[in-house]
Amino acid sequence: MTDSTLNYCYVHPTRETSLRCKRCDRFICTSCARPSPTGYVCRDCVRQHQRAFDTAVWYDYVAGFATTFFLSLIASAIAAVAAMFIGFYMIFIAAGLGAGAGVFIANITLRAIQRRRSKPLFAVCTLGVLLGALPVVLGLFFIGNMFALIGPVIYLVIATPTVYTRISGIQL
Repeated sequence: MTDSTLNYCYVHPTRETSLRCKRCDRFICTSCARPSPTGYVCRDCVRQHQRAFDTAVWYDYVAGFATTFFLSLIASAIAAVAAMFIGFYMIFIAAGLGAGAGVFIANITLRAIQRRRSKPLFAVCTLGVLLGALPVVLGLFFIGNMFALIGPVIYLVIATPTVYTRISGIQL
């Protein structure tokens, strides 16, 4: 037996629908529905569910940024020194340093933030890596040592995504 009453989306009261949110049982239209493995969920329920996973507190942002900034400053300085004194092979050293330092920075940062999670926290930590290498990159640029600039740039290209993926828990 079918129900002859008309149902409307709770967000868009002019749109007819028969689709319901699986969590709150409100009527939702197809543009408001978000797919989940077991059905459709409304935007409000998705936001509420995501808030359960955001466990970061305010000082995690400071600790995460400070940790990634200073460790990235040290690693980019090492990459710059290697580029100045080693020559062509510094490309390989900077690549290895970028990968190793990225993992090291991520592990130390995870301890500093006590493995709390939040998308903005991941972005702040990634920004810390980029801004930590900025003084070294700008210093080499203004000195005019463009060849040595390659080392910190290679470090940044490899370390930045490594830190982000390790801190956010992305498994490759």
